[in-house]
Amino acid sequence: MDVFEQGKKLIDALRAGQSLTFDDFLFLLEHRNGEIEAYALCAARRCAEANFGRNIYIRGLIEITNVCKNDCYYCGLRRSNTNCRRYRLTDEEILSCCHAGYELGFRTFVLQGGEDGGFSDERLCALVRQIKALYPDCAVTLSVGERSKEVYQSFFDAGADRYLLRHETVDEAHYGHLHPAELSPKVRKECLWNLKEIGFQVGSGFLVGSPGQTLAHIACDLLFLQELRPQMIGIGPFLPQSDTPFGQEPAGDLELTLFLIALLRLGHPRALIPATTAVGTLQEGGRERAILAGANVVMPNLSPADRRKDYALYDNKLAEGAEAAESLEFLRARLSAIGYQPVVDRGDYREK
Repeated sequence: MDVFEQGKKLIDALRAGQSLTFDDFLFLLEHRNGEIEAYALCAARRCAEANFGRNIYIRGLIEITNVCKNDCYYCGLRRSNTNCRRYRLTDEEILSCCHAGYELGFRTFVLQGGEDGGFSDERLCALVRQIKALYPDCAVTLSVGERSKEVYQSFFDAGADRYLLRHETVDEAHYGHLHPAELSPKVRKECLWNLKEIGFQVGSGFLVGSPGQTLAHIACDLLFLQELRPQMIGIGPFLPQSDTPFGQEPAGDLELTLFLIALLRLGHPRALIPATTAVGTLQEGGRERAILAGANVVMPNLSPADRRKDYALYDNKLAEGAEAAESLEFLRARLSAIGYQPVVDRGDYREK
């Protein structure tokens, strides 16, 4: 059996709902070529359309704080970055963002921030309760890092529906290359399993092309996601931030990112997979290419306009045009050009 036939067989197995092994994933990654990529992307696009039509779910992203206690080596929000202009939104600012988003048609709000000890768990719970009381037809997603199971439970009890927490890498040595010693992949995975047990719709994922990453690392990540079965999967290319230890490292590969989106769509046919800002930052039209590879979510920014550049996860992060919530018509036009449309819907994960 030649390389394409073997790759096609594995892609078809994913599409049929079968689990792949580490060696299977590694084969696809090591033998990726134009023919195998084209087959995977076409199959993934058909899979997404079979499950979601040509609808793209929109989430209103609110970056509530860029203060973070962690010192991750790839992130511009790391505590050692003294060039980062720090901020913490007030409750009034956050609720104002929600009001503007609701008027624009958003029915999911994503509250994202660094691990900010000054933004208490109790305050987050109160905010979630307020948002759910004001907009009962909306979903609230939190993305505020590692917490205890008890704190996650309090978020859920307050009304939070979803939680995003990328695992980044399951390989212990690679995790240590990207993070300081006080952080561990074991704790990160425990958080994800706790979130699932509580009942959240859970999102995980990883950076593609992060410093030190090998194809074997990616195969392990795909295997972990196959085990975790998250309802949301967010991957995007690594993009360097100049004020970090990895500021001079090359960006991740867009073609590999698109191939991985396709594999994840086939392996997780009903998952909510975003076309991230990072793919649009890496290449003009990257978001559209991600959608054509199987992504079905976009997250325009609802944060106050004067704060968006300060949430500097990486250099040259897009904050205008189709990335801005107030430019929803521009986004609609961009999606329409490839035959898709945003929908006013919570966009919950559905088993069937």
